Amino acid sequence: MNEPRDWCLLRLDDNGNEFVMQRGLTREEAEALAREYQARGHKQMYWVRREKQDR
Repeated sequence: MNEPRDWCLLRLDDNGNEFVMQRGLTREEAEALAREYQARGHKQMYWVRREKQDR
């Protein structure tokens, strides 16, 4: 079964602004990207969130 591609990677910048960096990811892909960005030592915070689906 294919994993849903309804996760996104978000970033909180130094001014408190929240941005979606990438959409259409699996949870595993999104979490891996968040870890990668965090490991770079940026001041921003990165996290993943499941996007709401209209049904």
